[in-house]
Amino acid sequence: MTRTGLSANQRLMSAYTPDTSDRKAALARARGYPYDIPNRSYHWHGAQLSGFDPAKTAGRTPVLAVGSNQSPEQLTRKFGHLDDWEIPVQRCALTGFDVVYSAHIARYGSVPAMLQTALGTTATLFVNWLDETQLTAMHETELSNGNYHYGRLNDVAVALEGGSTLTSVHGYFSRRGHVTHDGDGVALASVPAKNRNRPARDCDYMLTQVQQRIDPEHDLDEFILRLIEDAGFRQDVIAALMYDAEPFAAAYTIVEG
Repeated sequence: MTRTGLSANQRLMSAYTPDTSDRKAALARARGYPYDIPNRSYHWHGAQLSGFDPAKTAGRTPVLAVGSNQSPEQLTRKFGHLDDWEIPVQRCALTGFDVVYSAHIARYGSVPAMLQTALGTTATLFVNWLDETQLTAMHETELSNGNYHYGRLNDVAVALEGGSTLTSVHGYFSRRGHVTHDGDGVALASVPAKNRNRPARDCDYMLTQVQQRIDPEHDLDEFILRLIEDAGFRQDVIAALMYDAEPFAAAYTIVEG
């Protein structure tokens, strides 16, 4: 138990409950995914950022971040109320993969990210170095709705900023597959990649495509708010997106979820 009398997970889930009382903020959060991503490694500490120190990764699990978990804003949203937490976040390059939109909807209304194979492409991502308590808490935010497996990619080359390389890395891998649009996946425009062979778009574009596919007669804002507020409707939309979704194409070891 923490000094507040609540476990880390209890504090986490109470802070992570979506709040749509502010319509403008709810829409901005849905459309703004995956939020601002730095152009260098950093150290996150209770919503404060400082320089990355590789010594602080000792004893921690490297977990590949492909979507909003790369962003200090999202880490603060998830864990900022836990002012004693520190997370080293290290920039990296991963060849043979890209980041595309997963065929599901987050409970806060975004179309989230997933890793997907991409021959010849090198994506710039981040690794969250998590201790055991932080990993359990991150699972609560990533695995509770059945959208991802937590697993391990082996026989890869994750080139870390600073010069070292990981040959295996943990991560959250989509169970839904990627959204198919014009016959292919759509990459996240906010995630840099070299030799990208798919179109790259922002989340607002992707939400518009989903709305036009599912509910073209209604306003986009109302569609997004209904995705947030109506869990049954959100599940129906996910089922529709999964109809022609393409699964994650790489082999990996499932650890949990």
